[in-house]
Amino acid sequence: MSLAELQALEDSSVIHSYARQPVEFVRGEGARLWDVDGNEYLDFLCGISVTNIGHCHPQVVAAVREQAGRLMHVSNLFYTEPAMRLAERLSRSSLGGKVFFCNSGAEASEAAIKLARKARPAGDVVSVHGAFHGRTYGALSATPQESKQAPFAPLVSGFRAVDPTPEAIAGAVDGNTAAVLLEPIQGESGVNVLSNETLRAAREACEAHGAALIFDEVQTGMGRTGTLWAYEQTGVTPDAMTVAKALGGGLPIGALVTGPRLADVLEPGDHGSTFAGGPVVAAAALAALDVTEDPALLARVRDLGLRLTAGLEALPHVVSVRGRGLMLACELDVPAPDVARRALLDERLIVNATGPTTVRLLPPLIVSAAEIDEALGRLGAALAAQD
Repeated sequence: MSLAELQALEDSSVIHSYARQPVEFVRGEGARLWDVDGNEYLDFLCGISVTNIGHCHPQVVAAVREQAGRLMHVSNLFYTEPAMRLAERLSRSSLGGKVFFCNSGAEASEAAIKLARKARPAGDVVSVHGAFHGRTYGALSATPQESKQAPFAPLVSGFRAVDPTPEAIAGAVDGNTAAVLLEPIQGESGVNVLSNETLRAAREACEAHGAALIFDEVQTGMGRTGTLWAYEQTGVTPDAMTVAKALGGGLPIGALVTGPRLADVLEPGDHGSTFAGGPVVAAAALAALDVTEDPALLARVRDLGLRLTAGLEALPHVVSVRGRGLMLACELDVPAPDVARRALLDERLIVNATGPTTVRLLPPLIVSAAEIDEALGRLGAALAAQD
């Protein structure tokens, strides 16, 4: 079907909740995508940090094919080996507690909120301005962005938002606080890095008042910042964390991972999901972890992040660059949406604008130095065209 025919189908049959770019992709490999006309693109967005190990990684593809040919679904009323192995792997690689599987980052946020509320009934959940935790009602209530919340009010009660500063968080936590929910680096609002001082203040306040510290690692996790989990670089360990996006190597899976203190709060009947942790997605996630946990790969992420940062800082119209590893954003003195669209349509580079002057870059962790330089050339051309 032509692009025009797909757009007609969307107009007649799809709820208009997305503003799609006028490109149809049909194939992906590594850091590259191809459209229906055979044009090749450099993908520096990764499906919003989902294809962290590149498109159609052969180990993930092989795991999915093998598992899909044997067993696809039985529900969580029974055991399957991939889910149990994946839970053990996630626990061992992070907080040492237990795991609840779900299908997305928003669902992981919902599970985290329920966990915190059961641990401290009727307690408030504190989040910070600029946060994004998902679009389901509990997750949205923890996402203090007026444009996203206002159309769906009234929201769930018992959520408070403060500035992402040590003083504000310390002042907001008391004996009635169930949890503090934070992204170590805020992704959707433009790659805003929370300071280690802010994270430490949240840790200390939670310990002082018996609240749970929960990190949203949906976008920062799975090697994105140069360690398997972003919290490993901060000196602060949460009581629980949410993961999703890149966990499935391109397939949809999410998880709530706890530390020991919160491991046994939820009991049979407290929460559930029909599809969560199914054999196929769990097999994909195990393969994705095999690739991502490689220390050499994670070291390359840190090194290439520095290369990309230096290259971005040298481009025209770039005012500043922020982020960590291969989770970066550049602030511009020209309209970011125009630059992102020109990069896509004229230069065949995929990035996105998270705000009026902010371009976000989330290249695959397997990207080469040559592809970094190629992307910088393409983005530079898109920026120069703004003169």
